[in-house]
Amino acid sequence: MRFLREVQKCSSPRDRALALVPFYAGTRIAEIIGLDVDDVRLSARKGILQILGKGEKVREIPIHPDLRAALTGWLDERPEWPGADTAALFLNQRGGRLSVKGAHDIITTIAAAAGLEDDEITAHVLRHTFATRLVRGGTDLVIVAELLGHARLETTRAYSRPTRQDAIDAFELLDVDH
Repeated sequence: MRFLREVQKCSSPRDRALALVPFYAGTRIAEIIGLDVDDVRLSARKGILQILGKGEKVREIPIHPDLRAALTGWLDERPEWPGADTAALFLNQRGGRLSVKGAHDIITTIAAAAGLEDDEITAHVLRHTFATRLVRGGTDLVIVAELLGHARLETTRAYSRPTRQDAIDAFELLDVDH
């Protein structure tokens, strides 16, 4: 929560949008910097983020309202940046595509401003948080795997740490009226 509050205070629309993508879309850092402007499809109230993942697999992620607001803010400012005529969504100060190091530095700078250690908040930690929150919220593992771009369900299963209560709750689903 401290990280998210600090993201909201961030004065740079680019940095705000970039920092929220792994948290609200479960993306890897390489996927973030690989995004093009055309990969963000926004309508009046909704949006889809098209992610090119490992193995050149494409997946579509619904855009959370908070991420949608941040992306809209960045897309409004982006035409004023050097390199605005290029396809890259996230630009560096020279107008090129932002690098992995540049994206990592943005996230860790925001984390440091929130009073968090460098290794406490990274794009990978934010992606992990995305997955864990979905799984603990009851989202089916198959859906979480698709959102994360996992080829194997076993990879996604690592985010699930069922408790004894989860097992009890599961058996209650078997009750039927006679």
